[in-house]
Amino acid sequence: QVQLVESGGGLVQPGGSLRLSCVASGSIFSLDVMGWYRQAPGKQRELVAFITSGGSTNYADSVKGRFTISRDNAKNTEYLQMNSLKPEDTAVYYCNAIVQTTRGGMSQVYWGQGTQVTVSS
Repeated sequence: QVQLVESGGGLVQPGGSLRLSCVASGSIFSLDVMGWYRQAPGKQRELVAFITSGGSTNYADSVKGRFTISRDNAKNTEYLQMNSLKPEDTAVYYCNAIVQTTRGGMSQVYWGQGTQVTVSS
């Protein structure tokens, strides 16, 4: 089994910053793409950013220039640095990862439990 645990959410004023972390643990042979999604009340879950094992990144247009995704492969951890936060960034943020649990085995997608980010004055 693989577990993903997020941390770092909270309440922040508009224009402020937060850094989310997501640690993967368990039966991990290799971590491929890792990503961050978010879901606001009454809306569908949407992709925020993802990063490949080689470090290539991709961002939603709404967060480009404000958010930065990174990872530490040695620690099986990904991060999301969020700057210049806006009220519309308020959502539950979920990390996910494509994980291969055994050599030559199939990869599966795992999700964290989510962490609340609230941007409000």
